[in-house]
Order: sequence, then C-alpha cells, then structure tokens
Amino acid sequence: MKQSEITKASTAELEEKLAEIKKEHTDLRIAHAISPLENPIRLRGLRKAVARIATELTKREVQ
Repeated sequence: MKQSEITKASTAELEEKLAEIKKEHTDLRIAHAISPLENPIRLRGLRKAVARIATELTKREVQ
C-alpha cells in the first residue's frame, strides 16, 4: 500500500489490511525457508508495508 492510500483508509480497514499483510509475510517467510523464492525482495516490501500501517495506526491512537 502506498502512503497516500494508508492515510485515506479508515482505521478498521487498516487493521484488516495489517492482519492480511502479516499473514502473507509469514507465509512467504516460511516458503522462503523451505525453498528460495523467485522474488525474495517481496519480503522486504511486505515488511515495510506492515511498518507503514502500524505507524499510521499508532499515530491515530495518539491523537
């Protein structure tokens, strides 16, 4: 998700998307441990997406 999409999304949507991305990241990490992924950079992108969403949720919680 891009930052502009994250800021426009509601809190409920962000929490749902965060859970979805975390599950996808975990699945890919396990698959990568078993056999190398075709595109291992995808793991980095998912990790950054989790961080972006978590940061936005924390920011909203503080306000």
